[in-house]
Amino acid sequence: MAAIILGWNPRLGNDWNYEAVTEQVAETGQFLERWNVGQHRKIQPGNQAWLLLQGGGPHGRGLIGHGVVMSESYEAPQRTERKSMARYVSVAFDALLPLGGQIPLSVLSREVPDVAWNTFRGSGRFIPPESEPGLQHVWREHSPAVSEPCQIVPGTYPEGAVSRIETNRYERDPEARRICLAFHGTSCAACTFSFEVSYGDIGKDFIHIHHVVPVSQLGSDYRLDPIADLVPLCANCHAMAHRGVGTPRTVAELRRAIAAAGHLPGQIVDDRALAAQDAAHRILEQR
Repeated sequence: MAAIILGWNPRLGNDWNYEAVTEQVAETGQFLERWNVGQHRKIQPGNQAWLLLQGGGPHGRGLIGHGVVMSESYEAPQRTERKSMARYVSVAFDALLPLGGQIPLSVLSREVPDVAWNTFRGSGRFIPPESEPGLQHVWREHSPAVSEPCQIVPGTYPEGAVSRIETNRYERDPEARRICLAFHGTSCAACTFSFEVSYGDIGKDFIHIHHVVPVSQLGSDYRLDPIADLVPLCANCHAMAHRGVGTPRTVAELRRAIAAAGHLPGQIVDDRALAAQDAAHRILEQR
């Protein structure tokens, strides 16, 4: 998917509290913000968005963030001049570096020379496709560390390698997670897999948290019940809950799928066990 550059000059616009936004991204996985893209109209949902810190501020200039475009471009009143219209896109930022920790222009110019980093202005310009691998490599070397070992660093996955699943921020909320696991435990609710049992101390307290209510059905005034609305799922079951469906599969549906495939929750059925099951079925049919 094509990638664009979003320019951010703290002195000129975007009245967000960058430190607070950075903390929210670290805790919840994303921050949704609309961004002025000038006259660029060909931007599409799914385009990668790279945030370039500009201006002559005390922190310097450089690449400071990554996100994904969530909408087509649209016109809306400007924040500073309500009577004036501008063109925006909605961007879900999923990785931000701290101010002062951005990738400097000298590194970008050396590693990704096809982009005019030193003279770049504005937002919405597309990055040459041949430059994207180099940019991903640079970002991988400098980006924030992921919180979970099976996570892919946002902005570094190759096109088509993974599909994006929108998750509700409560899935990564520390307090909601704590309450969910205190009630349900740390084993997978569908297959009963335990990371601690299988991997020892390095797997202690590790499990994905899944929101059973689709995000699209949640209103802004929704109050989360961490016990009823969240369940622990292993990485495999979490992926299968979302794979190929708009509304996630329920834990009961996952259990039925596991049973129908010949596997018992928490147990790997080998060839000998399957042969024994077949023999038992034949005996029963002969009665």
